[in-house]
Amino acid sequence: MPIAATVERQYRRHTNILETRFATPGGSLTVTDLMPVGRHVEAGTHDYVRLIAPFWLIRRLEVTGGSVEVEIFYKPSAGLARLAVALEGDGRAIRAEGCPTLFSAVPLTIAAGTATARVVLEPGRPYDLVLAARTVAGQSPLDRVADMLATTEAFWREWLAYNRYQGPHRDVVRRSALALKLLTYAPSGALVAAATTSLPEEIGGTRNWDYRFSWLRDSCFILYALAGLGYGGEARRFVDYLTTCIRRTLPRARIMYGIEHETALPETEHAGLEGYAGSRPVRTGNGAYLQRQIDIYGQVLDLALLYERLGGRLDRQERRLLEAFAALVEEEWQVPDQGLWEMRGEPLDHVHGKLMCWAAADRAARLGLGDAGHWQSLAARIAELVRARGVAEAGHLLQAFDRPGTDAATLLAPMLGFPLPDGTLEATIDAVNRELRHGPYLHRYRADDGLDGGEGAFLICSFWLVDALLAADQGAAAEALFGELAGCANDLGLFAEEIDPENGAFLGNFPQAFTHLALVGSAVNLELYKAEGRAAISGSYADRAGRAVGSVYGWRGIWSAMCACGRVGRLTPSKRSVLLWP
Repeated sequence: MPIAATVERQYRRHTNILETRFATPGGSLTVTDLMPVGRHVEAGTHDYVRLIAPFWLIRRLEVTGGSVEVEIFYKPSAGLARLAVALEGDGRAIRAEGCPTLFSAVPLTIAAGTATARVVLEPGRPYDLVLAARTVAGQSPLDRVADMLATTEAFWREWLAYNRYQGPHRDVVRRSALALKLLTYAPSGALVAAATTSLPEEIGGTRNWDYRFSWLRDSCFILYALAGLGYGGEARRFVDYLTTCIRRTLPRARIMYGIEHETALPETEHAGLEGYAGSRPVRTGNGAYLQRQIDIYGQVLDLALLYERLGGRLDRQERRLLEAFAALVEEEWQVPDQGLWEMRGEPLDHVHGKLMCWAAADRAARLGLGDAGHWQSLAARIAELVRARGVAEAGHLLQAFDRPGTDAATLLAPMLGFPLPDGTLEATIDAVNRELRHGPYLHRYRADDGLDGGEGAFLICSFWLVDALLAADQGAAAEALFGELAGCANDLGLFAEEIDPENGAFLGNFPQAFTHLALVGSAVNLELYKAEGRAAISGSYADRAGRAVGSVYGWRGIWSAMCACGRVGRLTPSKRSVLLWP
């Protein structure tokens, strides 16, 4: 019979190692969970290192006082619980076809498809469990737990030490940076939007999407956020990943790809499964991968400008890809699309998409992709049309040309350096607050999007409002709003995609990169504003990243100093932080 216990949890300081503490009448138990990770010295040099992980999940149980009886259950499933799983093993290594192997410090008994054990734990004797997708013949992962734990702790603390942010929101910024790093996939360099699928945007609703993929837009935003903190190695890895993906879909780019460079992500509904809190359907794949979203080309060109500003060097093939993207923008910038919110209704002339087409032309000129004057002329034409058809009579930006209604995405205009008419930013802030705001939270839009059901407020939109307020020289309002939003994190400092504005409950997939990257970006922008005022918020993401880290490093030293992880970098790790893996 279960024993009553009080439970507290936290990440070990400056790491992604989770500790959960149970206090029972008989004793206290700490459960430590981690995915081991480290850095490996490349053969033949002590200068270049790469991130490496053995695809393990480690759970260590330690009693810190008294004694605690623990019952362990292991019941894996396969094929979304559709396939029967037959367990077998010698008690200390439990195997099943298509599943990782569970290694246990004490024998487990297999019965009715479940492996179980009951053990009384005493102080001074940790009990380890390792779920391992990959192993080395003749070696038990249990023999390496202590080393893996020490290596992983050193890795995270070393990586976080390169964080240049020293503002008043250090704790929440550090946790967000660590969460974003966890959402990177080391083997390919992909940056994942979320680690989950089908968590509902409305309890009991049908807006349940699979976010376990790498969106070009989300990934660019992640890199903007990390660059503002002083990180750059992730950018090189993502450029490698993106180049490989786009080669497979030329002459166009998809809005998202799989983390192993997959180009087809067909959406499937699983009728036999019930999602969180009874929400259906459960989905895998995402049909939006085939949508036209013209903003992505501007995002990639903007990222390229940031990458070069931070000292990166684009090779000839990468520049040719950028030239092809710029040419596509010139051909298609007047074509309606589904927009960044992936609406499933009719295509529209979304204002945000046009803003990003302007950014694409502007960045093409700044990157030297052919005739700069040609791209500047195109940027001027796009800006003129946005001002003519994308601004309401009341003076604020619209969601789409010639249609009523606002969109929180238009708050990004000043962060792109788009030349807004005088008063348009302030009018847009007022209109968004009036139509979309609920307390500190913003809905994305109110217009019909071709889908049934409702959704919560999108947390990223509230952080975009923080940035827009700074651009409008409303620093006090921006600081107050940021403080409210930062206080919405859960007990671990993590954020979901959405929030119920009525009760503060999280909705949507979790943890969500979009929210964490926006928090980091707004925190950096607040510090820029405090130091240099409104002018420091102007221009492109590359401009702001340069201001954020340029005073700490010389420009020539930024790239080498920022590469804390990844295959690019000239940082020699300590022995403790190197995980040697066959």
